[in-house]
Amino acid sequence: MESERVEETVQHVEEMLDASPVIDVNDTFAQFQQLLADLKAKIDARFATTRDPSTEPLEQYGTYPEGPGGRVAAYSGPEVDWMVHSWLGDPSRSFVNLHLTCWLGPQVKVPHLGIALLCWPGGWFYTDYIPRTDIVVDGDYFDRYYAPPNEAWLEHRADPEFAWFTSRAGFIRASLSPNAYVYSFERTARNIQVVSDRLHAQVDQWLTWVDEAPEVPAGERDALRERDLATRRNIADRDPANVMGVRYFGEETTQRLVRALWGGDRELPRP
Repeated sequence: MESERVEETVQHVEEMLDASPVIDVNDTFAQFQQLLADLKAKIDARFATTRDPSTEPLEQYGTYPEGPGGRVAAYSGPEVDWMVHSWLGDPSRSFVNLHLTCWLGPQVKVPHLGIALLCWPGGWFYTDYIPRTDIVVDGDYFDRYYAPPNEAWLEHRADPEFAWFTSRAGFIRASLSPNAYVYSFERTARNIQVVSDRLHAQVDQWLTWVDEAPEVPAGERDALRERDLATRRNIADRDPANVMGVRYFGEETTQRLVRALWGGDRELPRP
């Protein structure tokens, strides 16, 4: 008998986790880690970056594998304002959250790249091209970066193995572009491969846009740089999943981790 499709997930992360059995998700964690490492390798092949010294003490924190732990590594370079490669959780007890985000410098106006993977203990993934302007006002920007991926988005939306995830946080919903992928799914080999293929396609398209992008006029870069920082900080500060950091590591450590996500303690200069 075929299972009925779950059309939508509307739960807080902690609610989903607390309502589920405690299971070991280290196998999926390892797959997600390798996937993000492969995607980061593609980005590293295009951009020169240096790890920001402020994140070196966060190379390993917590007590993983005995208990909760994590890692935050952030990078910057001539064309990259802030790239984050991180994970947090307790994969032996159902939960892990991984990120790979790349925020470009103001020399181009290509959308930023956002990727996140999660076990709670089901699978979940997010990827989006984060706009750097009002896409309703700037029709040319929409036509360049959001019209072409629409068909692929619609195709994935029809996949019965993936349930659309609606955040209960209004700010998070407001932060999504029309082509954001935010889905829950069962952690089957087939579904993980679908996620892998989608993320590789996202990164490949994004890198092509970077190579083809015209330069932003020098007089417009300061405003773009400050808009980018405000966007990044708000998304990091308002992420509902921050509650899991507090649960595992306390408020003080969580605030340090959140600052690392947006560059609040950065030491390297911004491009």
